[in-house]
Amino acid sequence: MTEQLPELLTRGVEQVLPDSFSLNKLMSEKKIRLYLGIDPTGSLLTLGHSVVLRKLQQFADAGHQVILLIGNGTVRIGDPTGRDSTRPVLTDQVIEENFKTWKSQASKILDFDKIEIRYNGDWLDKLTYADMIKLLAKTTVQQLTERDMFQERIKNEQPIFGHEILYPLLQGYDSVAMDVDLEIGGSDQLFNMMMGRQLQNSYNNHDKWVLTSPIINGTDGRKMSKSYNNFVALTEEPNQMYGKLMSIADEQIIEYFTLLTNTPVTDIEAMSQAMASGENPMQFKHLLAKEITKFYHDDEAARLAEEHFRVTVQEGSIPAEIPSVNFEEAELSLLDLLHRLEPNESRSNLRRLVEQGGVTIYPEETKPSEPTQLISLKVTEVIKVGKRKFYRITHD
Repeated sequence: MTEQLPELLTRGVEQVLPDSFSLNKLMSEKKIRLYLGIDPTGSLLTLGHSVVLRKLQQFADAGHQVILLIGNGTVRIGDPTGRDSTRPVLTDQVIEENFKTWKSQASKILDFDKIEIRYNGDWLDKLTYADMIKLLAKTTVQQLTERDMFQERIKNEQPIFGHEILYPLLQGYDSVAMDVDLEIGGSDQLFNMMMGRQLQNSYNNHDKWVLTSPIINGTDGRKMSKSYNNFVALTEEPNQMYGKLMSIADEQIIEYFTLLTNTPVTDIEAMSQAMASGENPMQFKHLLAKEITKFYHDDEAARLAEEHFRVTVQEGSIPAEIPSVNFEEAELSLLDLLHRLEPNESRSNLRRLVEQGGVTIYPEETKPSEPTQLISLKVTEVIKVGKRKFYRITHD
């Protein structure tokens, strides 16, 4: 009979090294100690980050000893993974502020009563000269520079700094300091996590498993990234969250249900079969958008977001309740007007939105394409920004 693995080790899991079955055996014998490491380098968490956070919480719910490791030591170097240039060094104050914001967002997924928070600066800052020599002797320069991004820099004659080469060793040493059984992380972290497996075996003669979660694509089919502006933030306003989720490709519906919701696998399989048999994917996309919006907000917010999408996108109407913004000026350039409405959006993105016909001005329902065009605020009643945002314009 083939051994059945629990959903904890299959759903939302890309691979387990050295293998899933030995890890499952260990978990059947004891509650394991595991961790997820984060470097608080940014302030905005997305659904892409949620995949591994959900997995961490699932281990906590199963009663295992779960550690969330804050890389206040390694962040001073900056993880070079996926980078073609050196990351800037962050100050302790910036690190602390970033983590405060990070924790408030992550609490939508993580129950911090079940999760221990530790900081790798507690041991990395205490490493002596002798400790560093011993650590460096555990690997080779060739091994540390075999990574794709380093090879790309070498090919392009770009610099690789010594402190960047050290990063996998220092992250790997976290496994030694905490003496863990398992480390989890995104699949892009495999190299660093495997270094921890090597060091844990060398220092503590203790095997360590590595579990990677998949990297999901964003609303445009590319890897979800703030750089591509194709992300859905965990703190996204309900209407925006619902609308963005409705814009994903039909081919992503099942993946999103699997990785981002608690929908039973049997229900997901039934939806997949239904779509394969010719049923309209739109109904399942609505279910997905509503499910995720409900998780990060509540039932009522999800219901209202669904209605907002129906009225504004499917019927093309202006919602009854939209924010009003008052202006004293008689006119403004379209770009300045949009920046006042969307102060957190970059001018370059707003300019691009105008040039692509993404702004509608009512009551004429015109779509200006020139960002410098002057807009009369005495005549304009409503502005639609993008597909889902509406603002009522008032003038003193």
